[in-house]
Amino acid sequence: MNMPNSLLFVGLPYAAMLLFLVGTIQRYRSRGFKVSSLSSQFLEGKSLFWGTVPFHWGILVVFFGHLTAFLIPRTILAWNGDPLRLFILQVTAFSFGLSILVGLSALLYRRLTNVRVRMVTNRMDLILELLLLVQVVLGLWIALGYRWGSSWFASDLSPYLMSLFAGDPNIVAVSAMPLPIKFHVIGAWLLVGIFPFTRLVHVMVAPLHYIARPYQVVMWNWDRKAIRDPRTPWTKTRPRNN
Repeated sequence: MNMPNSLLFVGLPYAAMLLFLVGTIQRYRSRGFKVSSLSSQFLEGKSLFWGTVPFHWGILVVFFGHLTAFLIPRTILAWNGDPLRLFILQVTAFSFGLSILVGLSALLYRRLTNVRVRMVTNRMDLILELLLLVQVVLGLWIALGYRWGSSWFASDLSPYLMSLFAGDPNIVAVSAMPLPIKFHVIGAWLLVGIFPFTRLVHVMVAPLHYIARPYQVVMWNWDRKAIRDPRTPWTKTRPRNN
């Protein structure tokens, strides 16, 4: 266990997890109403579709795929015991990885070319999207160059991650990995560390409670045709701040 590996695969993960925990809590407590992605989908739904839909579906499937291999590695190895099942799993994961690449490329292009989006873009937005792009490219490279990743992830990287959470880091396996895989692991910890300072934090306040909430009844007391007429005011009285 040499010093660079110790810093990258022990020091960095613990620092990233500490930043994630403290930073997320502090941001929510201090700026609870600003943990938003500042979506403009209402204004450009059709053009945004080819970026946000492939990206979100891809990132969800790939994330939960990694999480599953981490939490139940023996089940993944048992599933992969059949070559056909292993092939189906790998092709599915690669397809959703391509989905992330397509969606993220479209979102990055939109961020750089759309004047309205550029006005609300900061440095961290660009850092986040570029880091995500590097991670996706590395992941696809690994899937092609170091195949059957679900098996060696479950057998090598899952024990490494478990050892970190157990407080007894064992980095022997990850230290012996090829460079693309090492860079992919380091990139993942960097994403965890910068999470509280980016728009990604909005996933922590996803309105999942809406699933079980009763339907909201909306009642119109105004003439909708008159309200939607741009020549008439939308209310007879001036709104007051609560």
